[in-house]
Amino acid sequence: MSIYQHFRPEEKEFIDQSLQWIGRVKETYSQKLTDFLDPREQQILVALLGHDQEVKLELFGGHPQAERKRALLYPDYITPEQEDFSISLIEIKYPVKFVTIEHRQVLGTLMSLGIKREKFGDILVSGQRVQFLAAGEIESYLFANLEKIGKATVSMKKVALEEAIVAEEVWDESTFTVSSMRLDTVISSILNLSRQKAQTLITSGKVKLNHKQTEHISEECREGDTISVRGFGRCSILSIEGKTKKEKWRITAGRRK
Repeated sequence: MSIYQHFRPEEKEFIDQSLQWIGRVKETYSQKLTDFLDPREQQILVALLGHDQEVKLELFGGHPQAERKRALLYPDYITPEQEDFSISLIEIKYPVKFVTIEHRQVLGTLMSLGIKREKFGDILVSGQRVQFLAAGEIESYLFANLEKIGKATVSMKKVALEEAIVAEEVWDESTFTVSSMRLDTVISSILNLSRQKAQTLITSGKVKLNHKQTEHISEECREGDTISVRGFGRCSILSIEGKTKKEKWRITAGRRK
């Protein structure tokens, strides 16, 4: 039985990479620190490791509510410390009386500097405060090159991880019946949109499934999947409770307010 059959075809590359990480730790008896992983990648890595007695795993994203986290794979004789994750928390200073900085602007600016998305973690915004978490190895590059976000001239300050902005998330849970687990059908039901509108959102590149953009309207959704729709927020399939007498799927989904 192939290990790949338990995952989506497009996840094969990450699976292969994860298996290499695990094999390297076993062969060298040393730890392996990954870049920041999205929640789906974390889920895959945990599943691949299973109950392996030779390799241990810890995930940390810089603050307790972190979504994107670095993974530390290590042999059982090592006791990892927080410093081993090499995460920097950077606060952005800007003229708050004259401009507003949004999450998407920070993301766009970091990407425009040629930094891979995997090298920085969550972007935290609360009122006028803006922070982001980054891999320690790119800290000096950031301080040397990040001078503007949008039209605002900015400066940066490294702060202790304990000073991370805490954003409390609220999710609404609802139960639906859907005719199929196709992506367009699920989005239509959860967001109360027409099927045609849901298909348009997908084909226009406004939908991410498990943090990866997809334009496939017939992609099959599974339990635990996260769906992000630009302009409508994020939702997650919490459970698939089986089929009704009318052969419809009964699902419970959470939608972030």
